[in-house]
Amino acid sequence: MARYRGSVCRLCRREVQKLYLKGDRCYSDKCAVERRAFPPGQHGQSRRGKMSDYGLQLREKQKVKRIYGLAEKQFKLTYKRAARMKGVTGHNLLMLLELRLDNVVYRLGFASSRAQARQWVRHGHVQVNGRRVNIPSARVKPGDVVSVREKSRKIPQIVESLEAVARRTVPTWLELDAENFSGTVKALPSREELTMPMQEQLIVELYSR
Repeated sequence: MARYRGSVCRLCRREVQKLYLKGDRCYSDKCAVERRAFPPGQHGQSRRGKMSDYGLQLREKQKVKRIYGLAEKQFKLTYKRAARMKGVTGHNLLMLLELRLDNVVYRLGFASSRAQARQWVRHGHVQVNGRRVNIPSARVKPGDVVSVREKSRKIPQIVESLEAVARRTVPTWLELDAENFSGTVKALPSREELTMPMQEQLIVELYSR
């Protein structure tokens, strides 16, 4: 699968918005968006004109895709699954993205970024209901318990990230037991609990063309 290996700060600057892709750096004054709030490239500061409807839809899709760290094919398959579900397609899409194991590991505070969360999952540091799962795209469901393996609880990055979780806060649909390095999925995430500015309807309009 193709992977983006460039600067993730460049992605935030392209959207002119913090996507929180680099952990603690995003909360400091070193954040690239704080220092240069315009798109990268030699014409970044001189771009003018109103963006077309298609341009707005494309940028929104790219933004959400980058927030969750998905490749184009993965994102489109997730959208198709959301479209087949009952309810509002846009809300279903965001719910499916939130229920990915790597995202839940990040939301619980076991990792400082979703990229780091994917690494912990792939390397076998994460368990779901007591069983090791090494697939970042695996989806959890209400009642599942996500935890860090006993042998992995002394990894400095995991400990530091868990200590800093108060800065991000844990969403209400999750319950964190920091002492035991575990968390429980209490319910399905609702749209109101997703605080990142995302206009999912634009993504639905893009794929409905």
